[in-house]
Amino acid sequence: MTAISLDALNSADRATFVKTLGEVMEYAPWVADSVYTQRPFSSLASLHQAMVAAVKNADDERKLKLIKDHPDLAGKAAREGTLTADSTAEQSSAGLDRLTNNEYAKFHRLNDAYHAKFDIPFIVCVRRHGKDSILRQFEQRLQNDPAAERDAALAEIFRIAALRIDQRVDAPVRLEVHGRLSTHVLDTYNGHPAEGVAVELRDVSGNQVIARAATNADGRTDKPLIAGRPIPIGDYELRFDVGAYFTRLRVPTSDPPFLGIVPLRFGVSEPEGHYHVPLLATPWSYSTYRGS
Repeated sequence: MTAISLDALNSADRATFVKTLGEVMEYAPWVADSVYTQRPFSSLASLHQAMVAAVKNADDERKLKLIKDHPDLAGKAAREGTLTADSTAEQSSAGLDRLTNNEYAKFHRLNDAYHAKFDIPFIVCVRRHGKDSILRQFEQRLQNDPAAERDAALAEIFRIAALRIDQRVDAPVRLEVHGRLSTHVLDTYNGHPAEGVAVELRDVSGNQVIARAATNADGRTDKPLIAGRPIPIGDYELRFDVGAYFTRLRVPTSDPPFLGIVPLRFGVSEPEGHYHVPLLATPWSYSTYRGS
């Protein structure tokens, strides 16, 4: 998807404006059309706020249709490949296109229970969650009353819209929808940053490698391990090959080294937060903390 600048969007004709933003709210181009006359928008935040206000000011029937037009998570439309491009990418980001048969069955059971209680699809901004986190949200929100769930559904739709706007429109000031995960390694045996340490980031629940890198002369990776998107809520593991690093420096160690691969497991609860997870290591010990 090629993004358009905010200046170009502000000067676009109505058809281009609606085509660009028409799917920011799923199957609801009327939202983009209704804010067209409010141009020019000074920022992405003001554009997002205008679209949110358009939905909030709509009648209850139109709001309910907006909610009901969203697809089920890992539902029939996903399996048949009939989701919108946005929904396909979003569900894939959480691994919902790679579920086991048992996981599909669990989603199917929860979808049915949710529809039976609320008569709407379960909506969550999946780019902010991992698979396990989505399932926890499902089960927790099934305890709500119908009014609370309709409010929750709209709040999630507004989160989804913010991320879609951020993908579609370039502006000097971005929406606050991104998190950042970074690391560095300090060699506390020699008293300097550790250069050349192989680092691997894994998603524990999905058992997937998310990123691989090596530390530079400052002991940091050249770029964050996750940036430019939310960090999905879930459990992660950083793996540092400190054994190879100290062997390369010819530090006297045992054979095999006492420390080889050092794993650090940590949880992410703030998708838009900054998580800096450093490693302080000697050949025989290590520590960590949440930095900034």
